Parts: sequence; C-alpha cells; structure tokens
Amino acid sequence: MMLRRKVADQLMDWKNDPDKKSLLVRGARQVGKTYSINDFGEKNYGTYVYINFVKNPEYATIFAGDLDVDAVLRRMSAFFPKARFTPGDTLIFLDEIQKCPDARVAFKFFTMDKRYDVIGSGSLMGVMYTEASSYPVGYEDSIDMHSLDFEEFLWAMDVREDIIGEVKKSLVEKRPIDAVFLNRFNEFFRWHMVVGGMPEVVETFKKTNHFGKVRTAQRNIIRTYIDDITKYAPAVMKNKILSIFHTIPVQLAGRNKRFVFADVDDSGGGRYDKYGNSIMWLYEAGIINLCYNLTEPAIPLLSRRKNNSFKVYMNDTGLLMGMMEEGLARGILNSDLDVNNGAMMENIVAEMLVKEGYELNYFEKNGTLEIDFVLNLGGAVTAVEVKSGDDKQSKSLGVVMSKTYKVKRGIKLQGTNVVIDDKGIERYPIFAAAFMRSMNEETWDTKAVSKALDGMR
Repeated sequence: MMLRRKVADQLMDWKNDPDKKSLLVRGARQVGKTYSINDFGEKNYGTYVYINFVKNPEYATIFAGDLDVDAVLRRMSAFFPKARFTPGDTLIFLDEIQKCPDARVAFKFFTMDKRYDVIGSGSLMGVMYTEASSYPVGYEDSIDMHSLDFEEFLWAMDVREDIIGEVKKSLVEKRPIDAVFLNRFNEFFRWHMVVGGMPEVVETFKKTNHFGKVRTAQRNIIRTYIDDITKYAPAVMKNKILSIFHTIPVQLAGRNKRFVFADVDDSGGGRYDKYGNSIMWLYEAGIINLCYNLTEPAIPLLSRRKNNSFKVYMNDTGLLMGMMEEGLARGILNSDLDVNNGAMMENIVAEMLVKEGYELNYFEKNGTLEIDFVLNLGGAVTAVEVKSGDDKQSKSLGVVMSKTYKVKRGIKLQGTNVVIDDKGIERYPIFAAAFMRSMNEETWDTKAVSKALDGMR
C-alpha cells in the first residue's frame, strides 16, 4: 500500500533548488524514510542508485580512499555496471549511512561538484552516534522526518482533500465546523490516538481493521527501539536509558506529568545529574519529545526554561499505546479520552505540535496553576489547555491572561466545536492541534477574533 507523505513535497522543493546541497534525511527508526526516498528517486530521476550499507556492507568500499566524485563513481560503477551517471538527472541514495561515515564525508565533494544529487538517510540513533573523520559542515541540507501526522493519517484513511480543506478553513476562519465533518474527524482522531503514525502500523490497520494486530505491530517496533538502544547507546548509559524508556508510561499516568527522576529506580536516588544525559540521548535519537517548564509565560520562551524540569512524551502516541495496558484502547475508542489521567490525549497534542514545528513548553506554579502548553504563535504568547470534555471552566487560562502574566491568547482544546467565548478564549476540537501552523501562519489575525466576538454580542 502506498502512503502519501508530506516529505515528498519537501524532497521536490530540494530537487528544484539550484543552490541545493547534499541532503540528510533524519528521523527515528521506521518512520518511512527509505520508502519515501525510494519512491521519490524512482519517479523523478533518469538514473537512480540505491545503496544500503546494512544489507550490503561491501558497498562501504566505494567510499574508501579518494573521495573525489569521479573516483567515487568509478568504484560505484563496479557494483552498478548498468548505471549511467547523467549530470542533472542522477540521484544516489545512501541508506543506513551511519554504517559508512565516510559516505557522509563525501557529501562535501558532491555538493561542490554539483553534477549529481545525493541523499543520505539513517535512524537518528545511528546518524548521531557514529564517528566520522570530518562531517560536511556547511555542505549538507537536512530534513527531519516524523511518523504520519494527523493529516497524513486522514489521507491514509482515504478522506477526500476537499473535506480536509473545508475543516481546515473553518479552523482558520474561527467558525464552527459542519457537525457531520466534526463527528467524523473526532472519530478519525480517536483512531489516530490508538493507531499512531508509524507507517507499518497504519498499513496494518488499513489492511486488517483489527486493533489486536495493530498492537502487535506497535510492540514489534518498540522491541526494535530497545534493540537499537542496546546497540547504539554508550555502555555507561545503556541501563539508565532503558530504565527511563520503560518508565515513560508510568510518568505520564501521574496527575502532574512532570518527569520525576526518583521514580526511575527504587533506590530513591534519582536526580537530574544522574539521568539528564540519558534523557537527552533519547530526545536526540528521536524517541521522545521534551516539554520544558517555564519560570514565567513570557517571550523569549527559550530563555525562561527550567532545564531540569520537564515532561517526557513519546514521539508517537501509537507506540505509547503499545507500551500501555491492553484495555486502554477500548476506552479511547469509546470516547473516554481521559484514561490514565489524560496521558494519551496530552501526548498526542504534544506530538501534533512538534510535527507542526513548535517547541514544547508548559507553565506550572505552586502546584495549583498549570498550563499544558505555552507557545509563541506569531509573536503572541499563547497558553494552550487540553481537556477531554466540554467543561467551560478555564481558571488557569483566566489567571495567565490577567494583568499578572499578560498572556496574549488562550486556546482550549477539548470536545467541542469552534467557538470564542466572551473572555476571548478560543475553543477548538482537540485535533485542531494538528493544523496549528495553518491557523497561525505568521501573525495572529486579531481581526478574526474581534469579528467573531462581535457576532456573538
């Protein structure tokens, strides 16, 4: 089954850029990098050469010695005698590039030569934790690839483009979504929470319509993550990284989802200086997302982060589901989004925001005031609250939007249609987080909110 991915447009933009460099496509294991690049290469180049350094370790000899482009192509032709290296119409894809660091070093020479397009790819663990003599700083472009986002999941479910466009238009214009579309999208959203976005899992779901087989596929991927940690993690950190990975579901099940270092082991000796590097390893490997607590919700957000106080979310909510108890999926599919104290719901909103390109932050003070996410939307500090029901209470949003904190916008993601209340708080269905970039292109359109408020008076 062919899954439509947004990275295809990014790859085409790269191909058409006259000033492009060699390209590194980064991403966690099994998010669809190889499939997408293969499809792109076969459709858009007269000559496409695929080199996988795991399946064929002997290909590493192509990059042994002189890395001059012509020398490399001569050695490559010994393995691919039928290839015709046509300038301007040739793509060389170096997959699992972490197994041949010198191939990445060669990016510099292909970029300077400009005759042939080169893409390298590998899991973030491998790409970041293998050594090379000299990385091609300044000579490579990069794309970060994730598992399927909600819109890509809708494409996989064969939802028509015009219907998706109509729902997005309602969100952008801050007007209610057609009830039929809203109910259907909420159902797709619940499926997405349970299935996630890993291509193999999505394909399993579409082929079988069987959540038991979906769970099996999820758990298989989790095992590959554990194997990769064992393979790539530094020996002195391996056990700590595995302990953190296994404790993520427990951490998120707490009412205050802040990561508690003492809960990682039974000794009570957990602390940031013991586990901080191991958590960053998982983050840099693309397995988890980090959401930092702020000293105050004010711009610039990055300078107000507490670097030792954060929440840890899985990069793919479906994989988190695979780590949870088996019965949780049933509750979510039956519209009980608050299972495990809303852990799954908060995780998927974090995932959606990251896939939209946002840094994650939250604000908590004295254990009584907590804002789930704090974003910079077009220069406006925006507080985002996530709730499972249609509760109209917004005490925390009201506090941070007061004169004390001067937060410009308040957004509540919950089980409701689009509405702006008399206090200016914007309410959207939870899946709207997947379209946050479209809803907030460059600057926030205050006129749209004012017009909506006028219409309610």
